[in-house]
Amino acid sequence: MKIILLGQGEMLANLIEGVRDSGFEIAGVYRCERTKYSKTALIFRDFFKSSPEVTLIKKHRLYEIKCKSANSDEYKKELIRLNPDIVIVGNWNEKLKKSIIDIPKIATINVHPSLLPKYRGPNPYIQTILHGEKQSGVTFHIMTEKIDAGPILAQQRIDILSTYTSKELKSKTVFIARIITSELLKKLNAGIVNAIPQESSESTYFHNISGAEKMLNFKSQTAEEIIRTIRALHPYLPTYITYNKIFFKVNPYKVRMTNKTGIPGEIIETCPKTLSLTISCKDGKAVRMSGLKLYGIPILTKIILRKISS
Repeated sequence: MKIILLGQGEMLANLIEGVRDSGFEIAGVYRCERTKYSKTALIFRDFFKSSPEVTLIKKHRLYEIKCKSANSDEYKKELIRLNPDIVIVGNWNEKLKKSIIDIPKIATINVHPSLLPKYRGPNPYIQTILHGEKQSGVTFHIMTEKIDAGPILAQQRIDILSTYTSKELKSKTVFIARIITSELLKKLNAGIVNAIPQESSESTYFHNISGAEKMLNFKSQTAEEIIRTIRALHPYLPTYITYNKIFFKVNPYKVRMTNKTGIPGEIIETCPKTLSLTISCKDGKAVRMSGLKLYGIPILTKIILRKISS
């Protein structure tokens, strides 16, 4: 079988490895960055910030598709010329037209990092952690015009540990995607895969976050919600604490709930040595955040924390 891959970042890198593990041919790779940057900007980006997928493309001398949009006539001609059996899409920023989806001989397959039909939408890593889920997953499904709604070909659950940020959840998810890619392609080649329709009554959809969530509000959020927000937004958005128009950037790996209590929003403990603040939340419980950095001038963090503690 001939496979074409569309995607970006860690997901695309693992899809490349997964197809190689299966032994099937990669007819082409189309990076999402080509829809976002000019040719010149992408050359500089690749030179100064080389990514795993770019390294793999060069290492294995893979043919790279160079189009401005996956819905363009140029890309459509490339697909027809390359004549793939399957197109696999993982982490893409465009909604593909039906005329593009229908070109592969077998199917266009989307890789979605959640247990569909739950958590449809652009960033399930953030949303599953924000909502306190204990499990997420990865789903391979036939792509249709409706976003994340096509019949399921393969799916696997992934435990979300209490210490996970979106970064750890993503790393685990894309690795599982690599394994499923190899297994699924072999099954599809043997004709032993059943497509299972999604149960639409169980579906949920979440849009991308607005960015307002990065400003933590201890008066309106419980301690658990504060911690989930900090971990969910990393590494996509840093979270901040505000104090008298001063902004502190929170370290997502140095946050914990304490047995201290106080008035919601009250700073009940400071420690310049560990660069920490302990703040009471909506439910009266407190969250201790260490390794804080002053926004703009990190070197002044200790001085500011000493002033707060005095």
